[in-house]
Amino acid sequence: MEVLYEDNHIIAVNKAPGEIVQGDKTGDPSLLDEVKQYIKVKYFKPGDVFLSVVHRIDRPVSGVVLFARTSKATSRLSRMFAERQVRKVYWAVTQDRPATPEATLRHFIGKNEDKNRALVSVSPRSGYKEAILSYKTIAASEHLYLLEVELQTGRHHQIRAQLAREGMPIRGDLKYGAKRSNPGGGINLHSRLIEFEHPVSHQMVSIVAPVPDDNAWHAFDGQV
Repeated sequence: MEVLYEDNHIIAVNKAPGEIVQGDKTGDPSLLDEVKQYIKVKYFKPGDVFLSVVHRIDRPVSGVVLFARTSKATSRLSRMFAERQVRKVYWAVTQDRPATPEATLRHFIGKNEDKNRALVSVSPRSGYKEAILSYKTIAASEHLYLLEVELQTGRHHQIRAQLAREGMPIRGDLKYGAKRSNPGGGINLHSRLIEFEHPVSHQMVSIVAPVPDDNAWHAFDGQV
């Protein structure tokens, strides 16, 4: 487990693709439990360790995940995420050239609960929520393009669905139109950076996660 930032109130780690943030019906080991065990061992904590999830990223996605270590940090960070006071930047690899090098995408997103899939509309629809992101192309190889994506809203599968709607499915993301899956079932979407005001010290914190060690990311070595 790669710890990116740690103090008495918060801890941030670099999630591997395919790992779940919090336990679910699969019963698979979760990142939450792994971080709890890390804290328990490092600080010789007796009994249960307090640790709470203040945001999540999808199971196939890698990158920064932030946890709160105190109740005060939990309430303040949860509010900051809800009120969009946290800057979230992702890197995405696509095999299809973007129609324009950079753009702001505005759609409306609903959800198919049975298929756990986001539904995208270009116009308002009942039950759909506005979804906004900006992207720019920051590198390219012979067959791949690296996009830096900044979220302005936080909708279900937002980046995956919006990029696919514009003809740029993320590499490995079969659910949203990729040509083939990646080994291990992950996709090339990475939570690269989160930036926020510390919930207790009120100083700005910027946390960057290195990308996973695979060929798609290595295609851009030396460019970013």
